[in-house]
Amino acid sequence: MSPRPPLAEWVRRRARVPQVAIPEGRWLELPRRGRTWLTDIPGPTPEAPAVVLLHAVGCTGLLTWFPVLEALSEHYRVVTFDQRWHGRGIMSEAFSLYDCADDVAAVITELGLEQPIVAGYSMGGVIAQRTWRQHPDLIGGLVLCATTPHFRVTGPEMGFMQGLELGMGALRTLSRSRTARAAGRRTASALDVGPTDTGQWALAQWRSTSPWAVAQAVASLGRHNAKPWLGRIDVPTAVVLTAKDRVIPPERQRDLAARIPGATVHEADMGHAGCVMQADRFGPALLEAFATVSARRRDRVS
Repeated sequence: MSPRPPLAEWVRRRARVPQVAIPEGRWLELPRRGRTWLTDIPGPTPEAPAVVLLHAVGCTGLLTWFPVLEALSEHYRVVTFDQRWHGRGIMSEAFSLYDCADDVAAVITELGLEQPIVAGYSMGGVIAQRTWRQHPDLIGGLVLCATTPHFRVTGPEMGFMQGLELGMGALRTLSRSRTARAAGRRTASALDVGPTDTGQWALAQWRSTSPWAVAQAVASLGRHNAKPWLGRIDVPTAVVLTAKDRVIPPERQRDLAARIPGATVHEADMGHAGCVMQADRFGPALLEAFATVSARRRDRVS
């Protein structure tokens, strides 16, 4: 796993970026935490169940999920937001997955969502796991996409993560400085430029997260290990498995599903950046996963 995930490739080359309407967003103030950029799309009816979508490392909420938002909104109220240190997310003194999970809980509470299904892609899937761990009563179900229960499996991966952690001391100091905060604001200001097409918009979204923020997030991911408690997850869960993934191997995704009681697996024939590059393959698997979790959630309530 590298600090610059493969999604950067299609952003730089603007390859096969779907030309779709980008929904508008707004600022959401989270009490005692900060503010973040949120997109809240109504469902087909006011009673439609809500889903919260968590994005991949180095991305924004919209950048990871924009190809599937329209299809999801035909069935659900769809909420996505920029996580801290990403895009227009919260700028804090340090980055931690624990804080990210608390941010998800704060968004759910502030919007008054009733046990939504929380879905995450890659890093977002790790944060979704942690959200259940820290706030189980707020979660109605999980959809975990292209993600893993833990990192540091292979020798090179362990060495990379450990080396990156050693270098994070300087970045933590930098993140506390006014210079770093100002740099983050300048980077995010690129999002204020109106794009002429989806490719230009995607480039601005990608550039809105600084490289040092990505490196800090990757180091934090290296410390994640949910294996000791995944077996206690008690909400309906689906795993969207990216079958050609070279970043998070399919066998590790299967291991994730096997550790969660009753988790279903929905396979998409695509690589790690397929959420956008191969949205035609990702979308059906994702919708199937949501439908399965929703049905099981209704059965539990009735």
